[in-house]
Amino acid sequence: ESEVLSAGNELTQFATPWGAVGLGICYDVRFPEMAMVAARRGCLMMVYPGAFNTTTGPLHWELLMRARAMDNQIFIAACSPARDENAEYHAWGHSTVVDPYARVVASTDEKEGIVYADVDLSLVDEVRKAIPVYTQRRFDVYPDVAAKR
Repeated sequence: ESEVLSAGNELTQFATPWGAVGLGICYDVRFPEMAMVAARRGCLMMVYPGAFNTTTGPLHWELLMRARAMDNQIFIAACSPARDENAEYHAWGHSTVVDPYARVVASTDEKEGIVYADVDLSLVDEVRKAIPVYTQRRFDVYPDVAAKR
């Protein structure tokens, strides 16, 4: 990716009628701070378009999406191209939606398809009340990565 894409210099989020959504790309999901900053700035969901390959996909794709959802108690939507065995690059596929409890609520396989998921945004508040890590962080012990500099 770094050979063909250049890094941005700020985080991207946008407003929707239902709430703020953060946007990262493929490799960004490996950096928990990005999703943490987005969540602490009010995002209820992160969207990650990505194309993990058939080596890292089975190992990390769902695990990372579930981890970012759990860490930040937000929804994660990850979209991937379908696998084309005739192409030079073989994408893992498996577009996925994960809820704030880190449950996969919808997913595809490696074939072309569309993911449909009911996204109940009240789950964000529900999980944050049930497991209050969102309000119990210890910024007296470690820095708040979302704090304005």
